[in-house]
Amino acid sequence: MNLSTVILAAGLGTRMKSSTPKLLHLVCGNPIIKYVVDAVAALKADKNIIVVGSDNKEIRAALTGYPFTFAIQKKQKGTADALKAAVRKLENFDGTILVLNGDTPLIDPSTLQKFLKIHSRNKEDISIISFMVEGSNSYGRIIRDGKRVRAIIEDRDADKEQKKIKEVNSGIYVIKNHILKLLSEIKMNREKGEYQLTDIIDIAVKKGCRIAAHILGNETELTGINTREELYKAGHYLSNKIVTGWMNKGVSFIDKTSVFIHPEAEIGMDTIIYPNVHIEGKTIIGNDCVIYPNTRIANSIIGNSVVIKDSTIIESSTIKDKATVGPFAHLRPGSVIGSFSQIGNFVEIKKAVVGDGTKASHLSYLGDAEIGKGVNIGAGTITCNYDGEVKHKTVIEDNAFIGSDTQLIAPVKVGKGAYVGAGSTITEDVPPLSLAVSRTAQVNIENWALRKHKKGESNKLKNKKGGHE
Repeated sequence: MNLSTVILAAGLGTRMKSSTPKLLHLVCGNPIIKYVVDAVAALKADKNIIVVGSDNKEIRAALTGYPFTFAIQKKQKGTADALKAAVRKLENFDGTILVLNGDTPLIDPSTLQKFLKIHSRNKEDISIISFMVEGSNSYGRIIRDGKRVRAIIEDRDADKEQKKIKEVNSGIYVIKNHILKLLSEIKMNREKGEYQLTDIIDIAVKKGCRIAAHILGNETELTGINTREELYKAGHYLSNKIVTGWMNKGVSFIDKTSVFIHPEAEIGMDTIIYPNVHIEGKTIIGNDCVIYPNTRIANSIIGNSVVIKDSTIIESSTIKDKATVGPFAHLRPGSVIGSFSQIGNFVEIKKAVVGDGTKASHLSYLGDAEIGKGVNIGAGTITCNYDGEVKHKTVIEDNAFIGSDTQLIAPVKVGKGAYVGAGSTITEDVPPLSLAVSRTAQVNIENWALRKHKKGESNKLKNKKGGHE
């Protein structure tokens, strides 16, 4: 089958009440339009076209790298007018066109593939995906004469009896190329000021064309996103689908309803994930890990048997096998944590490499640093990496010991096996196996507290005599 696809993506999406284009709102971390584009890309069509409005820079940017041609609908005058814009890009194409809306992120590629096979087998001129609904709705109704499709009536145009029809239009069509000439016969809907693609069905039926609607998928999969509530429901549906998929692959969840995982993420077998965990972007988590509550991991690589403790943030970083991070730790982009390392309470790592077996257990900031193996970082240690203009690097070599409340003024190096005394400010390199101490001499002033106390009592007595109390 010679196949072209057309995604209609020029709608204004006013019901979202947002300055962001509707199709760029996120579902599980990705724009709505990206899911539709991915589903269509799986079909490997000869040509793919996206119809966008005049102000389309953001949508184009979101789809950089996709093999799609953009067609411009200068004014939003309805779905039929949008398809006309795409037709101009299909000159000399002789085949079948799949048309769908860009706001259906839950559409499954397998549904589209099945639909195309039915269309080809039945040799239909226009095929429609329909689905069944219960209760009141705003979908266009499939009007049949017996089993034959006669028309699609939009909800606003339907009479009382037509509104009772349960079979509705998904907005997904397969149209043979020769039918496209009928677009010119569609008349403007005066009430909306638009040319509606659904009107092509009635026109094609009257000309004796072969039309059919096929009940495929379900309402959740085929519903378009038009409101914030629909966006919310789509996100939870997709999230549940993703989490269930990982459960089937051997991942355990304490409360799957409170966990959100982006579709690009990967998780290894026997990993346990606690409530309120967000796993975002192209994160890869190994086998036998434990991810404790209130943790967010974005675009990071987590090795095997890693423990991420409560309330930890990990961004664009790598944690190697059997390391422990958290609780309340923050790994900023560019951080690498070695095997068997321990990054503990309120430790922030930024663009730093931490060697195997190194410990930074409490209240430290390690930025723009290269830290070797087996290093001990005492509580309150800071790599002072920024001089107000330029970031500088701190190097701490293997088996060094950094005492508590140390400031390392970069650029500076602490040599292999060296010690830095607690409370030091290090401004010069420390040679290997040396002890560096930078403190003022301690002075004890005897009876100072007693004199302070007596002075305070004397001031209180003066205040009373002056009538101030």
